[in-house]
Amino acid sequence: MSRRLNSSNALNITDARLEDIPALVELLAALFSIEVDFKPDTAKQVQGLRLLIQSPATGVIKVARDATGFAVGMVSAQLVISTAQGTPSAWVEDMIILPQYRGKGLGKRLLSEALAWAEQKGASRAQLLVDIENEPALGYYQHLGWETTQLQARKIFL
Repeated sequence: MSRRLNSSNALNITDARLEDIPALVELLAALFSIEVDFKPDTAKQVQGLRLLIQSPATGVIKVARDATGFAVGMVSAQLVISTAQGTPSAWVEDMIILPQYRGKGLGKRLLSEALAWAEQKGASRAQLLVDIENEPALGYYQHLGWETTQLQARKIFL
């Protein structure tokens, strides 16, 4: 994926479409290769991306594209009901930007678009998970004002 460097303002952010899935799978493979809890699995990522794209009432994938339409970054958001808030809440996931496009405000733009979508859907809070060993991501979200909580994530496969 070698691409020339563009200013983040020259990049367009749109909702993902089904035809974007191959490019999004590549972005997810890059993300999952640095996260301990996840492993790239093309079939699973295709299925998950398809489900999200086909459920616009409850989920969105925002995609950053260069001038040629090539996907250089993405973030997803999905709604859940928060009994604490009494409103929908957004889970933000799959935040990844190709290395040569980082540090230019693109991540902030992507997150802003995803959060605006969630707010339009009635969400009053957003949350995300960050790999505890991913120091750049931890610092990035802190820089953007995301707060840590006293909660710890747990998982079980069904």
